Amino acid sequence: MSNVPLAERKLKVATPLEPGGWPSDRGASPAGAAFAPRLKEDPPVAKNGEPLDISIHVDDLYTSRAWLGRHGLTASIACFAQLAVEEAPAWLISMVVHMVTLVTMAMITVSEPVPYKPQHLIVTPPEKKKVEKPLEVEDDKPKTLDDTSIAELVTMDTHADQSEKYVEPSRHLEAAASASPVPDAGLKHIPQGEDILALSNGYGNNPIGIRNEVAMDPKKALDLGATTSSEIAVSKALKWLATHQLTDGSWSFDTSLAPSCKGKCRNSGSLSQARNAATGLALMAFLGTGQTHQRSENYQVTIHRGLQFLINNMRVGGNGGALDESGGMMYSHGIAAIAISEAYALTNDPNLLTPTRAVLGYICYAQDPIGGGWRYRPRQKGDTSVVGWQIMALKSGHMAGFEIPPLVVERASQFLDEVQQSGGSAYGYTTPGQGEATTAIGLLCRMYLGWQHDNPALERGVRMLSKRGPSPSNMYYNYYATQVMRHWEGEPWENWNRQMRDQLVHSQAKQGHEEGSWFTGSGDLGAPTGGRLYCTAMATMILEVYYRHLPIYRSDSIEQEFPD
Repeated sequence: MSNVPLAERKLKVATPLEPGGWPSDRGASPAGAAFAPRLKEDPPVAKNGEPLDISIHVDDLYTSRAWLGRHGLTASIACFAQLAVEEAPAWLISMVVHMVTLVTMAMITVSEPVPYKPQHLIVTPPEKKKVEKPLEVEDDKPKTLDDTSIAELVTMDTHADQSEKYVEPSRHLEAAASASPVPDAGLKHIPQGEDILALSNGYGNNPIGIRNEVAMDPKKALDLGATTSSEIAVSKALKWLATHQLTDGSWSFDTSLAPSCKGKCRNSGSLSQARNAATGLALMAFLGTGQTHQRSENYQVTIHRGLQFLINNMRVGGNGGALDESGGMMYSHGIAAIAISEAYALTNDPNLLTPTRAVLGYICYAQDPIGGGWRYRPRQKGDTSVVGWQIMALKSGHMAGFEIPPLVVERASQFLDEVQQSGGSAYGYTTPGQGEATTAIGLLCRMYLGWQHDNPALERGVRMLSKRGPSPSNMYYNYYATQVMRHWEGEPWENWNRQMRDQLVHSQAKQGHEEGSWFTGSGDLGAPTGGRLYCTAMATMILEVYYRHLPIYRSDSIEQEFPD
């Protein structure tokens, strides 16, 4: 503290700014201080060598303290500036002016900006038609989780007991159900009014209801032509398929993409981009046993995630809901459409009503308006292979309660007329022929489109398949031919079934990571691209043929023909 009396104390200029423009006693310079003005030389001095004295007597300031009291800090600064200006050099005046400006600006307060709050648009879908409540099963009532997200679903362990992990179809399914991409006039739906799986009247008279009977009493499968070994093979196959589901709920023909596999399985498929097709095939295998996203001992979540993937992947527009994709094209759409339609037919889940209508509507749109077939792209001239999947999808939709437009059915029959040979007992790919797979496809389509059991061409075709027998390597042919023989029944079916069933049981992988799967080799054109997943799904559905559908020509079946 200075010993100079208060009245004689003088204010002197402080040490000039250090190089860099920010005093060292202020700590680190703020952002931008490096660009502050720098003093290029020492401050001016008096002629006698002493620092320039711009002192102000403190008692002079006290003389006006009353005035200062009334005007506060601003007045004090102004008074100081006026006294200093009279004697100070130009550089000091400039510095003082800048200081005054800075202090004044510091006293100005600016309120913080109000944070932006996004506005939420709430769209209320149109009121949906009332759907009759499905019949509840007391011992197997679905449980509702409170708003489980898709992100949580995809991390669930598919190997654990999932009977307590059922989740209601999510908001994505509900959003799809609120849309109306396909006019009802084109695909009229007749509500079934009850859950098909709740039927318990023997085999019932519904072509899909038989799956539930076998699911509740596995011994009934033995009465229909299965064996204990074949049913065990189906169980192992479903376990293998569940293990190879991807984290987003889909499946891929490239099984190395599955987190649990990563290349452990040989014979991975090359068609990795056809995810809708792979997912549809896998789901069909689960649905073939009567298990659904609402009822399953072990695979509710697995099936739900697969259906959710397909619904999320659907491109909905004025022509329906499209699931064709690169690599799979309309193959993918037809296969995925079967899975969605069967899931709806088995559960009567209202959240699957419009997605089912959408995929069926897209099939109707994609039909070649001239030739009546289907091929890789919508409205392209058809081929028998793609036609087979679309006809089966339309049939699944028909069993789910949808009325398929008669014109679509008529055109499909016209296409078959164009590729048939020998009066309709054999079929080619795009022209008349008698390929083994295309013949089986053509005959099955004829059955679905209304040919009766006593049709001479159908009878000749069945004899041809029976003589040829199951293929040791062509799973595509085996899949269609087995369905034809199952619907035909009688001795031809019994002979076929014995060979086909036992062949698959013996050829299934028995150990290691591949246990429960199949791969048939190069005899099937789909094997190299579809790989082990394709072969496994097809083989599983062949072994489920006993209860997938009631035989068309059985008297207690109401698997009616498409409308005329």
